[in-house]
Amino acid sequence: MGHLIPLVEFAKQFVLLHDFNITFTIPTIEGSPTNAQKEILDSLPKCIDTIFLSPVSLDDLSKDTKVKTRIYRTILLSVPSLHEALKLLTSTNPIAALVVDLFGTDAFDVARQFNLPSYIFFPSTAMVLSLFLHLPELHELNSCEYRELPEPMKLPGCVPIHGKDLMDSLQDRQSKVYTWTLYHSRHFKLADGILLNSLMEMEADTIKALKESGDPSVPPIYPIGPLTQDGSKDNGADISGCLRWLNNQPIGSVVFVSFGSGGALPWEQLNELALGLELSGQRFLWVVKSPNATYLGAQSTGEDPLTFLPKGFLEWTKGRGLVVPSWAPQIQVLNHVSTGGFVAHCGWNSTLESVVHGVPLIAWPLHVEQKMNAVSLVEDLKVALRPKVEKNRIVGRVEVARVVKCLLEGDEGKRIQKQMRKLKDTATNVLSEEGSSRRSLSEVAHRWKYQVGI
Repeated sequence: MGHLIPLVEFAKQFVLLHDFNITFTIPTIEGSPTNAQKEILDSLPKCIDTIFLSPVSLDDLSKDTKVKTRIYRTILLSVPSLHEALKLLTSTNPIAALVVDLFGTDAFDVARQFNLPSYIFFPSTAMVLSLFLHLPELHELNSCEYRELPEPMKLPGCVPIHGKDLMDSLQDRQSKVYTWTLYHSRHFKLADGILLNSLMEMEADTIKALKESGDPSVPPIYPIGPLTQDGSKDNGADISGCLRWLNNQPIGSVVFVSFGSGGALPWEQLNELALGLELSGQRFLWVVKSPNATYLGAQSTGEDPLTFLPKGFLEWTKGRGLVVPSWAPQIQVLNHVSTGGFVAHCGWNSTLESVVHGVPLIAWPLHVEQKMNAVSLVEDLKVALRPKVEKNRIVGRVEVARVVKCLLEGDEGKRIQKQMRKLKDTATNVLSEEGSSRRSLSEVAHRWKYQVGI
């Protein structure tokens, strides 16, 4: 979903501004697509169609196989089905281009068979894209694990980053996930272009370094973001009552705490976060999920997440805080005048939503590439605070209280708020008629119209 959502927003923008038809081809396994995928695809305008490719079997994989390996295998096994889908489409329509997700470079071979240009839609940052493009070289230059490198890594145009902060898929060079990631990164330079869900003005040095690398094998980069949902699907949906609660809070006084659709904390961290929020004395709106085995080894559970909070916590914080289980209308919360900060996992979709609505961040990365995003947000863009993690990999209650209070009341928090307001204005401008992202999108449209002779 984290990749499908910005792809859908790209499709909506493209058909609205440039009068194209778009067809999504979705690989499937038994039991997919999910209801969430169906819901978002069914809501699209008629000029955006969907083809679900034939389900593939992953029965040969063990139950403990990593999710990314399952994704890579699903796409690889779906190539014959994609070939049949394109054969049918090209027999009835002029096709301008094939756009693939960053996991989908195996589809390039199919595109070539139909003489179609291939583009990658990259749903993350320019820094992460730079890492993908440089990964084959980094692999040859280093034999140790990246986390063991004595000095921070210096990607062109990026702030230095320690190997331990690189994305999860690069943390074990012996793993299948690393092998697959390296395999796809080598295919990136075969693309005819890369559509980047970021904006020139937000990652100027990195994007400029990519565009001016002097390496003719680097494809053209098109920054077309920020592509975010507008929250319209949640209009009127205040099941948890959080918007009504926000209406009664002072302007900019509430810190919103949410770790995304797939983010959850172990029980010990959940308790420290709760006690830290109480200790801060600040107002908060917290979307709580049950402890999850995918993070720090906690155990999965289907129980009510509120039962894992410290005993008495809800009574102690009543009136000053609101805790809702599992879900809240995030975009509407971020757009509310009472929201003054966002404790977030640094997923790129949530980060861009925070930027679009001008809400400063407390960066609390969990997995995937989120540590890289946190480094950029704190050290480069300076729109976030990052709490210190103790040796046991837990953020203690005193530290939670410190960063929350600092963001909402401290001098450093005020500087971060001011910087985020500037970034919000920038994000608005790049999507205007003469904005840089709108121009990038128009350049892509011009190329694709030329491809089909328009």
